Amino acid sequence: MNKLYKLLLMVCLLPSTIYSQEKAMSRLYEQTSEMGTTIITYQKDVKAIQDFYSPYILEGTYPEVARIYYSPEQRSRLLLIQNEYLKEMEQMDFDSFSIYGKVDYLLLKKEIKKETGELEKAGINEKAILKYISFAPGIYALEKERRRGKAMDWPVVAAKLNAIREEVASFNAASINKSALNKERLKNIREAIFGLKMRLKGVYEFYKGYDPLFDWWIPKPYESLVQVLDHYTTFFVDQGAAVPAQKGVNYGIKGSPIGESALIAQLNAEMIPYTPEELIKIAEKEFAFCDQELLKASAEMGFGKDWKKAQEKVKESFVVPGKQAELIVKLQDDALDFIKKNQLITIPGLAEETWGMVMMSAERQLVNPFFTGGREISISYPTANMNEEDKLMSMRGNNPYFSRGTVQHELLPGHHLQYYMNSRYKSYRELFTTPFGIEGWTLYWELLLYDKGFAKSPEERIGMLFWRMHRCARIIFSLNYHLGKWTPEQCVDFLINRVGHEPANAEGEVRRSFEGDYGPLYQVAYMIGGMQLMALKHELVDSGKMGILEFHDRIMKENLIPIEMVRATLIGQPLKRDFTSEWKFYGK
Repeated sequence: MNKLYKLLLMVCLLPSTIYSQEKAMSRLYEQTSEMGTTIITYQKDVKAIQDFYSPYILEGTYPEVARIYYSPEQRSRLLLIQNEYLKEMEQMDFDSFSIYGKVDYLLLKKEIKKETGELEKAGINEKAILKYISFAPGIYALEKERRRGKAMDWPVVAAKLNAIREEVASFNAASINKSALNKERLKNIREAIFGLKMRLKGVYEFYKGYDPLFDWWIPKPYESLVQVLDHYTTFFVDQGAAVPAQKGVNYGIKGSPIGESALIAQLNAEMIPYTPEELIKIAEKEFAFCDQELLKASAEMGFGKDWKKAQEKVKESFVVPGKQAELIVKLQDDALDFIKKNQLITIPGLAEETWGMVMMSAERQLVNPFFTGGREISISYPTANMNEEDKLMSMRGNNPYFSRGTVQHELLPGHHLQYYMNSRYKSYRELFTTPFGIEGWTLYWELLLYDKGFAKSPEERIGMLFWRMHRCARIIFSLNYHLGKWTPEQCVDFLINRVGHEPANAEGEVRRSFEGDYGPLYQVAYMIGGMQLMALKHELVDSGKMGILEFHDRIMKENLIPIEMVRATLIGQPLKRDFTSEWKFYGK
């Protein structure tokens, strides 16, 4: 009887036990997958190699690893670890993985292929500049000995440093073939020389004051060599960079168009199966929608078809200096009230409590004329040392109606929520972060809120449409620039005439695009990433397969990976080890 009772009890508890196991597994997959440990060890192994083969430089009172130009030894070791991981992954039972493990596998494979390609390209680039850094092996050998603290023959080392100094000093600047050294080659040479100086500095700081013979023999040869290397670097300065910042010479904006083949390669790496020309056509179609909406809003405001006059009135709504920070808080509260009322996404209380606020410097506003965000929002508004014209343009460009549609882009549920959630869910996927995820998510919310009626008045619609046009324009001007079809001046004029930017703000946007730390596809990623998420919403939410709250919450827990991989996770897409991107998300 006792045994029968136990058997019946186990049968009765079985469904709840299975449910508990499934729930636990679901929670587990919020944090990791079958590939989680492999990805983390890969990241740490790569960092270990980067650190070990780099010099330590004093920062304050403690030496820190300097991230500099890779030595051939360092590059070779990194290539080896990449190939080791690829071989290890080939032995894994891919077909047995969950969808989360398969996605992570494909993302890691893509990352390793990208890193391998970049390392191989760096090796090819170095071969092209070897004649200008022929003295490098002697410095690399010296730095290699330092890693294990070898007590060297300092008179011999001093002689080697003097020999390198003489070799560098004897270089004939007239022998430089400028036609064979484009902007990228010149940059490579400067980075290589700087890296060599840092390796020398690492050796010098390690032994100085600790080895009496070092202090006797090395300081003079070292200091003399550094001076010669500093002078040598001036031979490879890009003279084209110093152009007066005035209209007619592209505002002094200098970039490096990468060409169609490189654009297509980068699009493939980002899992965007469209050509640059196809993306420009998508942007033009979205621009046409904005035009129609603008004309409606303009007519409601009494300006007929002259939307620029309507936009001009909106620009004049700016708040007085000193009040912009309070406006930002109000606009964030307005957006959150709307989002909560419509139950669009779960906003953790701590995320809402802890977003920060800073003011943007006048210098940074030269390349960031509008506020930016992340853990905090950086507010762009006039500072006391700006001239009157720039003050007015800053206030007009950051008026309440323009700002209304983008405060949530920077804070909640935009970049601040991304930062909050990404640090808590699958944080190892930071390795696979893409601008199509970063900016696509935040742009998606601009599109969604517009569709949901967040902009009630024509002025509010014009404010949101300004940014929507701006995202379309970014695709058009940045791709045309990198295809070699447009100059920076044409890009600036396009933003002024087609979108309605203030001249200084338009110049700042273009300068940010081509001179900032942004990749060639970054400006494309806003609208295209947003359109990807809108297509996924249509596929899952609008069809009734998933509620909108669950849809947004689940996306937030997948981190900032390519949207096609988010889609694969949400729909349970069958994936193969040799997966290639084929998702044509734009159907208009």
